[in-house]
Amino acid sequence: MSNTNMTQGFGKFGPLVGAIDEGTSSARFIIFKANSSEVIALHQKELTQHFPQEGWVEQDPLDILEVVTTCIEKAVEKLVLLGGSPKDIVAVGVTNQRETTIVWDRETGKPLHNAIVWLDMRTTTTIDKLLDNVPNKTRNKNYLKPLCGLPLSPYFSAVKLRWLSDKVDVVNNAMKKGSCCFGTVDTWIIWNLTGGANGGKHVTDVSNASRTMLMNIETLEWDALLLKFFEVSKSVLPEIKSSSEIYGYIANGPLQGIPISGCLGDQQAALVGQMCLEKGQAKATYGTGCFVLYNTGDIRVNSSRGLLTTVAYQLGSKSQPAYALEGSVAVAGAALGWLKDNIGLIEDAKESQTLAEMATENGSVIFVPAFSGLYAPHWRQDARGVICGITKDTNSHHIIKAALEAVCFQVRDILDAMNEDCGIPLQLLKVDGGMTSNALVMQMQADLIGIEVIKAGFAESTALGAALVAYWGIDGAKHGESIPMNVGITYNPRITEDERDMRYKQWIMAVDRSLGWDQN
Repeated sequence: MSNTNMTQGFGKFGPLVGAIDEGTSSARFIIFKANSSEVIALHQKELTQHFPQEGWVEQDPLDILEVVTTCIEKAVEKLVLLGGSPKDIVAVGVTNQRETTIVWDRETGKPLHNAIVWLDMRTTTTIDKLLDNVPNKTRNKNYLKPLCGLPLSPYFSAVKLRWLSDKVDVVNNAMKKGSCCFGTVDTWIIWNLTGGANGGKHVTDVSNASRTMLMNIETLEWDALLLKFFEVSKSVLPEIKSSSEIYGYIANGPLQGIPISGCLGDQQAALVGQMCLEKGQAKATYGTGCFVLYNTGDIRVNSSRGLLTTVAYQLGSKSQPAYALEGSVAVAGAALGWLKDNIGLIEDAKESQTLAEMATENGSVIFVPAFSGLYAPHWRQDARGVICGITKDTNSHHIIKAALEAVCFQVRDILDAMNEDCGIPLQLLKVDGGMTSNALVMQMQADLIGIEVIKAGFAESTALGAALVAYWGIDGAKHGESIPMNVGITYNPRITEDERDMRYKQWIMAVDRSLGWDQN
């Protein structure tokens, strides 16, 4: 498709691309100008989470679907009010909360259980049983890492699927009968939008499949050894496709007949939306947690420092995939939630910057928010939260500042591990997500990592990533083409190397003191 053809015969906004952004707490549909970061219309709707027991997190798959279809309808209504037309939408992309596991009946399309959300911890017992199956009684949680890039952990979909087949009779029976479909959220959405029980496409993309523990990270196919280890039948699994190709066409509603042609897990979508398409570029997304992805190009780096090897994206079925190293901080924005709801130190996360800026030099503390253990690169389930260095000068302002600083220290932990694994020190860090609106956090981040921190000039990096791969999916000539981006604020380090090292040393000491608390 040449550019002139692409713009002829379109309404006032020219060709448009829709992005379904299905997150953990809400879903959105955003309509962009094709191949640009310009938003024309959007609609967002909250998603209900259910907590049947402590540590269990579920969502109703039909609710997920209803929220997504409502967002599409409302955003299209807004587009029409602005003088646009749904006919101008040339492609739709999907991005989603990763690892969340859904099983449904192939014939009826009805879910067989609620979705088990990525952060659900019920599968700890399943992990114990699986570790018993590791050869030579080593119970090595990295046993499967050479095959799938991931350690055995409650997060990943295969473990959740195994729990469902062990504990839920209807799921087990459907698996035996061959009528069970498994999918992550992207698969569930695409299957339903392309027709569901009436010919829906049962597909996923390489970035989402790489979070299941069932895909071979090298061949990008379901791996016989992994399927055997988790006792999963291949018949329940979707077909693995690239991140940027036509999977199928929307069957009904205002977008009927429009291709779904792009799909990425949310963190990978943010990497693309931040234009980190070169080897050695990295982004951090600050939300409830914080996710750091480092593009390692065509090289699969097997981390010696507890980071995950994951597929970043594959732009078209004939292209080579790009890989990434990933590290995640469990508690970022969540620490502010804790200060607000549990301790009552703040009334609103927005005031954290003002209050933290009131903290004097005397009385400063280090806060390790290891509420449910520490993630990469420590991977210590037995760690718990500590506040270290309290003196008589310490007050609430110091504690609020330390909660913000903890996010920056944890990102430093991850970047140090990435530099060690890759041998290529990062030159700059691109950042997006809710907490980037806190200028103090961004300045502290630059100070503690000693490199430039560049804030996205645009809040919707994740949805933009999905929109870009969808557009490239119908026009392969455009794959990976840079688009004009507004750059936001750049934060430069303002402290000396010595000061940086001294602060970081204190953090390491505080982390040591957080370990080994949970004896169970």
